[in-house]
Amino acid sequence: MSQPTDLADRYGAPSPWGRGVLIGVVVVVAAAFLGWLGWTIWEQSTPDARSELVGYDVVDEHAATATVDVRLRTGDVVATCRLRAYAEDHSVVGEATFTPEDGRNEVDVRTERRATSVELLGCTTPDQRRAR
Repeated sequence: MSQPTDLADRYGAPSPWGRGVLIGVVVVVAAAFLGWLGWTIWEQSTPDARSELVGYDVVDEHAATATVDVRLRTGDVVATCRLRAYAEDHSVVGEATFTPEDGRNEVDVRTERRATSVELLGCTTPDQRRAR
């Protein structure tokens, strides 16, 4: 049997700066990833336009009025909001698109026949494609 030998004697010692460079690269990549993750979470949790249907009223056979609360991130944001009115048989009987102001908005929705409900599809901006 041969005598045990030290691996450093057999294969040579590892480079003294190699481990430090590897750790540095891992730290930089991890910091970049965490920065990107934080930025993504912030952007998705603070949309340019946020909306909520407060209520609606069926006025007559061909009209409904909806009250929509819209919150814009800044005053210069131009948003577009969409409402949809449904009949008793769940078919779409009217739609309305409007440019909201910050705060409560009263919107009239013209309908083909009597609506039984009004749904807010959401608000979008040029930088926010997903309706909220």
